[in-house]
Amino acid sequence: MHLRAVAPCLTLDPMFDALRHFNVAHNILMGYVDYYYRFKLITKRARIRFENRDWHGTQADARSRISLYREDVGKTTERIEKLLDGQRPGPEFWAEAKAAYAEEIAHFDTRNIAETFYNSVYRHFHQIGANRDLMFVARTGSYREYQGRTAISHDYQLGKKDLADIVRDLLHHFPFRAAWDDQERDIQLVADRWQSMIDHHGGRRTEDRLQVLRSVFYRNKSAYIVGRFFHQDDIYPFILPLLHPDGRGIMIDALLLASDQVTSIFSYHRSYFLADITVPSDMVDFLQTCMPSKQISELYNAIGFEKHGKTVFYRELIRHFRQTSGAGDDDDLARTQDASATPKEPSDPFITAPGIAGMVMYVFTTPSLNMVFKVIRDKFAPPKQVSAAHVKERYELVKHHDRVGRMADSYLFEQLALPEERFHPDCLRELLETAPSKVNIEDGKVHISHVYIEKKMVPLNLFLQDADEEMAQKALRDYGRAIKQLAAANIFPGDLLLKNFGVTRIKRVVFYDYDEIELVTDCNFRHIPEPQTYEQEMASQPWYYVGPHDIFPEEFPGFLMRAGPHLTYLRQVHGDIFDADFWNDVKARLLAGEIMDVFPYRSDQRFLQ
Repeated sequence: MHLRAVAPCLTLDPMFDALRHFNVAHNILMGYVDYYYRFKLITKRARIRFENRDWHGTQADARSRISLYREDVGKTTERIEKLLDGQRPGPEFWAEAKAAYAEEIAHFDTRNIAETFYNSVYRHFHQIGANRDLMFVARTGSYREYQGRTAISHDYQLGKKDLADIVRDLLHHFPFRAAWDDQERDIQLVADRWQSMIDHHGGRRTEDRLQVLRSVFYRNKSAYIVGRFFHQDDIYPFILPLLHPDGRGIMIDALLLASDQVTSIFSYHRSYFLADITVPSDMVDFLQTCMPSKQISELYNAIGFEKHGKTVFYRELIRHFRQTSGAGDDDDLARTQDASATPKEPSDPFITAPGIAGMVMYVFTTPSLNMVFKVIRDKFAPPKQVSAAHVKERYELVKHHDRVGRMADSYLFEQLALPEERFHPDCLRELLETAPSKVNIEDGKVHISHVYIEKKMVPLNLFLQDADEEMAQKALRDYGRAIKQLAAANIFPGDLLLKNFGVTRIKRVVFYDYDEIELVTDCNFRHIPEPQTYEQEMASQPWYYVGPHDIFPEEFPGFLMRAGPHLTYLRQVHGDIFDADFWNDVKARLLAGEIMDVFPYRSDQRFLQ
């Protein structure tokens, strides 16, 4: 694929109006080429910023790259509207445009990403449903048909080679323009840990081999060399996190060789990597071999192609419907079963999500699907005073912010159509009652104009009800860590109730209720003043002035949970979160421009702590 500047919107002589579909396809293609060029340009800067310790620049690039897709789709749509000159062509026209576009991108290494870009533009003209004849709904191929590509990895047969020599050689493929702190020390630390893992798993075999991706993954203040290790018919991750601390050179911080150490690094509750990738589909296939629990959609998100991740998730959702009884059409959620067929009672219906109902969101799910659907209610019960627009702004903030492994990512779907027969009557009734402006039923389909879809988690309050003492204390420790790590990323959750935090599959505590989040730097953390009189001490309302951004951490325990062993234990291990001094110290460091370290792996895995 050759990158070049986007041509201005081309118009046709009326004599050649029959070629208008080709012109539309061409302009969408040029929009995609420009988007992908700018995407790559931002990504390629990550190495330079790492070398120069430009951490604020890295975070700014991560935010701007997320906005880039919407901006370029918007500009492309404007060109298409100008080209169509007020016309709204029918399905035959768009089928021809899709075919012309498919022909032009047939040999692209990023064909799947280009198809998603086309879909995004097309959706501005036909917003409801997903017609496979007019959009790229299903995969059009494996995206791997063409030979002669440059290999995406450096490959090593271990044989009898010294492990330190292998590590030394692979580091030579990543020539940073910055000095190392002590590369030979790091090489030996990696070799020793690697050898220990091999010894633990039965010793070296002649067929053992290592593959290391040519792309380096950058996020915040770290870089990651990513590979996979083939040993005794198993595939293990091989991750080298790199740091570049102030006053020191580049150093290897750890060697991660277990899937549970790595899944969190690529998780949906972390920000997307900046990685210079030539063939995204090959990269995702590579990563999934050593993280098999990850969905393909989640891995596309992790490497920065979150809009295509959304496309892949939609296909995964179609597959889920196909594999469960009472499903809609195999190829399109917006299509329903033959009207003459006898309706089936779905064995996996949409139901209200377990837990305490939120005042802002109505949440539904299915028993077997590992996702929840969140719709903003039309009216919020007191004391909630936020607006729907504010809630949407908060979700946008989270999308662009560093999530430090503690805030769930979400897919925003607009005009999503779901088969009516999939809904339990109680769920559909509540959905219609709580969000009538966003939901309507037509031709057997439930149309939802605005819905967030997130990974399913067990609400922390429900988890604690069923957990034994050991698991409960582990969750409470992680709850406190979650609050502190969010604070380090300049996020005050606002509502710290346990029901607003979830426990993931790997027992990690993650925040998922965003309507009251604020930046720590915008908050005024105060101690409760000592009463000066008996009347003040006995007053039912605060006798002192409380400003709109004033927060009194001493009050947190009173509404977090009842007095008892859980609260006592939380005070013991994380009592500082109930003290304004803790929050003001974090705020001062953030205002001074500090980007605090939050590592996505356990501290006991680090070489030099």
